[in-house]
Amino acid sequence: MDARPIVPCLWLDDDAEAAAAFYTATFPDGRITAVSYYPESFDAPGGQPRGSVLTVEFEVAGQRFTALNGGPMFTLNPSISFFVFVDSPDEADRLFAALLEGGTALMPIDTYPWSERYGWVKDRFGVSWQVLAGPRQPGGAMLVPCLMFAGSQHGRAEEAMRFYAGLVPNGTVESVTHYEHGEGPKGTVKHGRFRFGGQEMIAMDSHVSHDIAFNEALSLQVMCRDQAEVDRCWAALTDGGREGPCGWLTDRFGVSWQVVPEEVMQWMLSRDATARDRAFKAMLAMGKLDVAALRSAFEGTA
Repeated sequence: MDARPIVPCLWLDDDAEAAAAFYTATFPDGRITAVSYYPESFDAPGGQPRGSVLTVEFEVAGQRFTALNGGPMFTLNPSISFFVFVDSPDEADRLFAALLEGGTALMPIDTYPWSERYGWVKDRFGVSWQVLAGPRQPGGAMLVPCLMFAGSQHGRAEEAMRFYAGLVPNGTVESVTHYEHGEGPKGTVKHGRFRFGGQEMIAMDSHVSHDIAFNEALSLQVMCRDQAEVDRCWAALTDGGREGPCGWLTDRFGVSWQVVPEEVMQWMLSRDATARDRAFKAMLAMGKLDVAALRSAFEGTA
């Protein structure tokens, strides 16, 4: 694991195409980069129609995303949101209004002690965004994932930041601000910034009670070069967590991850539906992904 970016995956019912179209039109530098499809030769596990859209890969403001048509099994919540750093209050107002259409304001757009213009909104697809006007760090990203530690995970934000930063050679905890007496539970994290490889991230402890928890509806994909990198990442993130199917896992804090060999995307995007279906079927039988076995399945040499 090195400076690889994290690719958030949004688990949606049947809205992947609509969500990708909305986000690429709403945020700057938006583009759809790839579309993959469910198998054509056998039924998908979630009951999606054969040959229907599985994922839409897209990029906005320099951040890659995957929108997944996974069915109604998981529901998005604000435990993972995205900070949106903009340069002016007018731009904050514009973005907030666009994201609010069909959605819900969690904190109305207004002036707050930490920003002249800030608002927290859950959009029409259930994704949460924290829009904030003000200077960003030099070279900083416009979109930054934020982990909110609530419920049974409350008070673990700083532990999590140091754990994630320690998994990679260039990971760092850049800043931590704690709650003082009268602000919230003293000593817990009001706002923390860290890097996991090449990805800027934010973490905070919730100072109010929230009946929400991390789940598979928003997972973080780590794109790996080879099997050795898959093995290292899988071992590190499952330490104290639990393994899941098809390259998914839950870490010790309850955060959902996918450890994905980059070659998988080449196979899933192939125009050879028969080869693609073989690779997909092989993946369904795996926990940690086996690059050689998937390659053999795709090539028909398994």
